[in-house]
Amino acid sequence: MRIILFSLLLWGGLSGMTLSEASGEESLAPQPGYDRSGSNPYQSRSVVIAKNGIVATSQPLAAQVGLDILKAGGNAVDAAIATNAMMGLVEPMSCGIGGDLFVIYWDAKTEKLYGLNASGRSPAALDIDVFKEKELKQIPIQGPLAWSVPGCVDGWDVLLKRFSSRPLAELLEDSIRYAEEGFPVTEIISRSWKGSVGNLSKYPDSAKTYLIDGRAPEIGEIFRNPYLAKTYRLLAAEGRDAFYRGAIAKSMVEFSKAQGGYFSLEDFSEHTSEWVDPVSTNYRGFDVWELPPNGQGIAALQMLNILEDYDLKSLGYQSPEALHLFIEAKKLAFADRAKFYADPNFSDVPVKELISKKYADEQRRRINPDRAATDVPAGDPKLIHGDTIYLSVVDKEGNCCSFIQSNYYGFGSQMVPGDLGFALQNRGALFSLDPKHANALQPRKRPFHTIIPAMVTKDGKPWLSFGVMGGDMQPQGHVQILINMIDFGMNVQEAGDAARIRHLGSQTPTGQPLENNGGRVAAESRIPESTLRALEKKGHVMTRSPGGFGGYQAIMIDHEHGTLHGGTDPRKDGAAVGY
Repeated sequence: MRIILFSLLLWGGLSGMTLSEASGEESLAPQPGYDRSGSNPYQSRSVVIAKNGIVATSQPLAAQVGLDILKAGGNAVDAAIATNAMMGLVEPMSCGIGGDLFVIYWDAKTEKLYGLNASGRSPAALDIDVFKEKELKQIPIQGPLAWSVPGCVDGWDVLLKRFSSRPLAELLEDSIRYAEEGFPVTEIISRSWKGSVGNLSKYPDSAKTYLIDGRAPEIGEIFRNPYLAKTYRLLAAEGRDAFYRGAIAKSMVEFSKAQGGYFSLEDFSEHTSEWVDPVSTNYRGFDVWELPPNGQGIAALQMLNILEDYDLKSLGYQSPEALHLFIEAKKLAFADRAKFYADPNFSDVPVKELISKKYADEQRRRINPDRAATDVPAGDPKLIHGDTIYLSVVDKEGNCCSFIQSNYYGFGSQMVPGDLGFALQNRGALFSLDPKHANALQPRKRPFHTIIPAMVTKDGKPWLSFGVMGGDMQPQGHVQILINMIDFGMNVQEAGDAARIRHLGSQTPTGQPLENNGGRVAAESRIPESTLRALEKKGHVMTRSPGGFGGYQAIMIDHEHGTLHGGTDPRKDGAAVGY
C-alpha cells in the first residue's frame, strides 16, 4: 500500500495534501538514527546489486543494449556509447546525435579521472549583429538561430580512440536493428512526446520523422525511425567524418541554408572536442568531481562547500532549517553562475577561486538562518527547461563512465534536417545577447551548458558515478543526492527516491520579478505541509509541483564486498541492470 502511495505522492497526484492527511500517519521521512535494516516505507524498489557490471539509464531497452555490450566483453565506454545511441532512438526528445555530451571517466588501468567536453560551437557567421538586424532581443528557442554544431558524434569518436575495445559499427548494431524493426514506446517518454506534437507539426521533416499521422506514438505502440537507421549505418561504415566532413555534414549545411540558418561546412570540419581536467571539492571526506565551465557543474561544488560547515544531520532530514540552508546556498552559487560561467576560451572564469573553501566561508556569512534572501541576482529564467538523458556504466575491470547527453529542450530546436532522423539541438539559445556578458554570443564559441556528469571518489578510489538531469535542477539534484547519502546514510536507490525541492530563481519566465524577489521553491508532495509552512515563515515562496525534479541514475562501488549497487529514478522509465 505504501509503495502505491509513494507513486501517487511522487508525481503530485495528491498535490496540496500532506503526507499525514494522505496516509493517516506521521511523516515517513527518516530521522537521525533511522533504522534502514528492514523494509523502507518510501523506497520504490530494491537496489540493483551485481558483480561484473551495471548500466543505469532512463529507458530499459537502452540499458539492456549497454549490458549486452558488457557481457560480450566490451568496457564501460563501449557500453555507454551503445546505450547513448539507443537512447537517441527511444527517447529522441531528450537526446540524440544532434546534441552535445560530457563525460567523466575513471580509467581503472591508470587509476585516473578524465573529463571530456564534447559540446559544439556557434556558427562562424553568427554574431550579435545578426540579431540586432533582425530586431530580436533574445535568441529564439525554436528554429535555426538556436543551433550550435552538434558535438555528440565527435565525443563518441574521441572516447573510442582513447578507451574503447570495440568498433563503432558493433556498438550501433542493436540501435540500427531497433530503428528498423521498431520498439515499444514507454510511459513517461510517450507523455513527453505528446507534449511536443504542436511544435513538431510546424516542420515537415520533423513531423514525418517523429509523428504518426500527425500524432505522437501511444504507450506501448511500436515506433520505427528508418531515417535514423540509415544515418547510423553511414556512421558505422564511415565513422565520425561522415558527420563532420561527409554526407551528413553536407545535408545539415544544405538544410541550414534552406531554413535561414548560418551553418557552413567549415563549422563542421573544424569542430573538435576537448579533454579537460575534472575539478573537485571535498565534502565530509568524499571528493566530489565535476567538469569546469562552460558547464554548470561547479555550482554543485560551491553549494557543498557552503553547506559543509552546517550539521545537517542534527538539523534533521528535510527539516525546514536544513532546506532553508540548501536554498540559500543555491541562490549564492547560481548568482555566481549567472555572472561568471562561460566558455573559458573566451572568458577568464575564476574556477579555483569559486570552488575554494575560503570563498565559501565568505559566502556563508551572507546567509541569514532565519530569513530568505531577496536581493540575490537571478540567472537566465530559460534554464528551468531541459530535456536530457544521463547514463552511468561500471564494468568488471572497475572502469566507471559518468555520461550525460542532451538536445536541451524537448526535441531541441524542433527541427529535423531532411531525412537524417534526428533533431538539431537548440543550445545556442543559452547565449546572452549582451556583448558585455561573459556568455555573450560570439562566432565559434561554446554556449553556457546545463548538462553535467558527476563522480565521487573516496580515499583515491571511485565510490559513486551519478547524475541528475533537468536544466538548472542538475546541480541542485547533485547536492540533494549527496546530502541524502553522506549526511543521512541513504542507499543509492533511496537517495534518488527521496522527495526533492527545486529553487526556480528570482524572476518569472517572462522576466518579471516575483512579489518576493528571492524566487520560488517547488516541492514534491512527499515533503510535509508543515515543512512548507515553516519555510514560508522564513520568507520563501513555496509551491507544489507535479514534475521537473530531474531524473537520477547512479552506480555505487562497494569495495568492501567487491560489488556494484545501481539506483534508478522512478520519475523516469529507466532501469539499472547488471550481471
